[in-house]
Amino acid sequence: MKIPWKIQRQTEWYLLFVIIVLSAFLTVVNPKFFTLENIFDFLRNNSFLGIVALGELVVLISGGIDVSFTAIATVAQYLMGLVISTTMVNNVLLAFLIPIPIGIALGAVNGVLVYYTRVHPVIITISTLNFYYGVLMFLTKGTWIYKFPPAFREFAKLKVVTFMGAQGVPFGFSFFTLLWIILGFFTFVVLRYLTIGRKIYAVGGNLEAARRAGFNIFRVQLFVYSYIGLLAGIAGFVHAQLNQMIQPNAIVGRELDVIAATILGGASIFGGSGTVWGAFLGVLLIAIIKNGLILMKASAYWHEVIMGSIIVLAASISAYQRKLQIRREKGRFAEEQIF
Repeated sequence: MKIPWKIQRQTEWYLLFVIIVLSAFLTVVNPKFFTLENIFDFLRNNSFLGIVALGELVVLISGGIDVSFTAIATVAQYLMGLVISTTMVNNVLLAFLIPIPIGIALGAVNGVLVYYTRVHPVIITISTLNFYYGVLMFLTKGTWIYKFPPAFREFAKLKVVTFMGAQGVPFGFSFFTLLWIILGFFTFVVLRYLTIGRKIYAVGGNLEAARRAGFNIFRVQLFVYSYIGLLAGIAGFVHAQLNQMIQPNAIVGRELDVIAATILGGASIFGGSGTVWGAFLGVLLIAIIKNGLILMKASAYWHEVIMGSIIVLAASISAYQRKLQIRREKGRFAEEQIF
């Protein structure tokens, strides 16, 4: 099945237009919105969301779905926090590397379960979400970790480019935003230029056709769930850096934000379509909406109402695009039969 690039590009252009219009409106409402300081700030604060959205994108393209990534990120960051807080090893690189294999291992478990049980991925990952999170809460009793080595605390302030604000307060382009962009470029290369990327699109487009073509479905599914596990591990590190504390209940519950952002960017809940640029725009739209609500001092209840509406809209758009795609394929098949 061909990837519906034309539909994807249309979705991205529409999304970009909405972002521009919404940004202009929020700037009129509050001029502080469209300032370099605020833009850098909400990009930094949403780098966690952006990183895990890249992983969810890959899973959705393959025809699956993962809602356990928040629990994976929580377990990975908590184990990292235990190591660096008890040993006080003053090494940021070590802290960065600890959650990665943990995330990959937990993600791989999802891949194995999805393939061998043949149960829908949403059921599997809801189960592992509760299992991973439940075991962590049982063993830790929900204890917070906030005692970190000096290098870990200083690293949170790292900026690629630094500017000086009007009141003499420095601000800049955060390293975590750069990390998000680097991982986005890496994911783009995997999906667009590597063999595994083409297999992911093929499996998501038509699983049985991919199986008959000789694709190793197990390897594809193991890869996509391990990949989101890897990114969840990295995102766990980023989240700990942004907050400078580890709360076992801080990440779980944000699954819908990530899924909504990814689907808004054009990733189909039926598989076979989606791009990194679209996922980035989806995250950007979610970030702008949340940031705008804060600047407008809207009630926190409205945040939930609007996010729920976005999820419904995103799912409806995805279903409509799928309907158009099926209709075109039927028309193409009918023409081939005639000739």
